[in-house]
Amino acid sequence: MTPPLALAPAMAAALARWLEVEAGTRDRADHTIIAYRADLLAFLAFLGGHHGQPATPKSLAGLRQTDMRAFAAAERARGLGARSLARRQSAVRSFLRWISDREGHDLSAALSTRSPKYTRSLPRPLTPDQARDTLDMIAVGHDTPWVAARDLAVMTLLWGCGLRISEALNLNGEDWPFRDSLTITGKGGRQRQVPVLPVARQAMADYLRQCPWQPAPGQPLFRGVRGGRLLPGIIEGAMQKARAALGLPPTATPHALRHSFATHLLAAGGDLRTIQELLGHASLSTTQVYTGVDDAHLMAVYQAAHPRG
Repeated sequence: MTPPLALAPAMAAALARWLEVEAGTRDRADHTIIAYRADLLAFLAFLGGHHGQPATPKSLAGLRQTDMRAFAAAERARGLGARSLARRQSAVRSFLRWISDREGHDLSAALSTRSPKYTRSLPRPLTPDQARDTLDMIAVGHDTPWVAARDLAVMTLLWGCGLRISEALNLNGEDWPFRDSLTITGKGGRQRQVPVLPVARQAMADYLRQCPWQPAPGQPLFRGVRGGRLLPGIIEGAMQKARAALGLPPTATPHALRHSFATHLLAAGGDLRTIQELLGHASLSTTQVYTGVDDAHLMAVYQAAHPRG
């Protein structure tokens, strides 16, 4: 296999500048910036091999639809799925729009290339009974009482407040005691207010009463057994044990509790805009996937109950 051509200095500088703009003005999360960089490096490496010389900001003026289609075909041949390819092409188009404005290129032909269609997989939430059973199992799932109380408190925040696991584990001493709502900093640095249910506040109080370390500003609320910040893998392991004990499917993960929060709210009559704000989604289209979950559930109930004779 021929090694990829080195990135031209001017292109490396342009790419770095674009990533700075995305991070600084569009509040992109760190992992998003890392993914964008990988997407663009793959694209620019392809162009270098395709044209036999490293791409430069000026050479991008010659991009055509055929180049974009060839890139897509090459990525699919490497085994990239439709969803990943669509995301990669979206990042490439964003970069090309930026470079066309900066360099004065007309890249309308290249930018008109469509991404592959894919079916977005629906979240797989737990039913309310499954969620309650899971929390009950978590509460007795460890020989050390404060650790069991800790794991239960984390899971209660995921289901009761719709937090991402990273958001729960990033809580610090200054966040306690919980008031009626929590200020959560989510993806891309976006902040949101999340109401705190009494059951979540009580679970936290029970945990902190038993925890060997008391809340302190700048220190994690959720501690590992050695006192450091609790790692997501520990909670995932606790969920795995509860899942096995209850006979739940592999999709019953900690993140499924966040899905359950959204789905149960929707089923209870919550509107999508409110759920979007509570989840911290930047786009309503991300939240709308839960309408598909609810419709699928209603159809399953209908098919099970509808008389066929």
